[in-house]
Amino acid sequence: MADEEKKSTGDIRKPTLEELKSELKREKNKKEYSKVFRNTIVILIVVAAIAVLISSFFITVLRVTGDSMSPTLDSGQILIASNNKEFEPGDLIAFYYNNRILIKRVVGSPGDWINIDDEGNVYVNGVLLEEDYITDKSLTPTDLTFPYQVPENRYFVLGDHRSVSIDSRSTTVGCVSQEQLIGKVVFRVYPFNLFGKL
Repeated sequence: MADEEKKSTGDIRKPTLEELKSELKREKNKKEYSKVFRNTIVILIVVAAIAVLISSFFITVLRVTGDSMSPTLDSGQILIASNNKEFEPGDLIAFYYNNRILIKRVVGSPGDWINIDDEGNVYVNGVLLEEDYITDKSLTPTDLTFPYQVPENRYFVLGDHRSVSIDSRSTTVGCVSQEQLIGKVVFRVYPFNLFGKL
């Protein structure tokens, strides 16, 4: 009976000091890994939440479709708009129209008188607008009678490619209301060779 006890206890080998150290190190590493993993997940969640908040309240990322703003903007370009609601003439703005987002240039603010002659020259409050950003001037397409006064809380907008742009010259789009506004287009992200402020 004593021999059997010796035999059974003799089968149990005590771990060496090196093995104990190795096991402790492995356990410590597992805890470190878990901690790093948890922290990484928390950081990713916080960054994602901040990105959503910024894009919801401060900026909007847009993609250009169509050629109504060429040569300033081309189809496929990616832009950033800052979500503000005050604009100066010449600013590029993004706004909602029939479940689409349009980008046009502000020409007139609330109360301004807009006149466009037969050659497509634009006058704001009797002053000819210097428009070095356009390549073609055009009165059409329009169904408005000029001179035209911009209503309160609205903006008169035009595309830079006047002969093809449907904009405030047409009652289809009309003047842009405060409720339609997304913001001022301020930055081009793509293509990378044109990366920069607009």
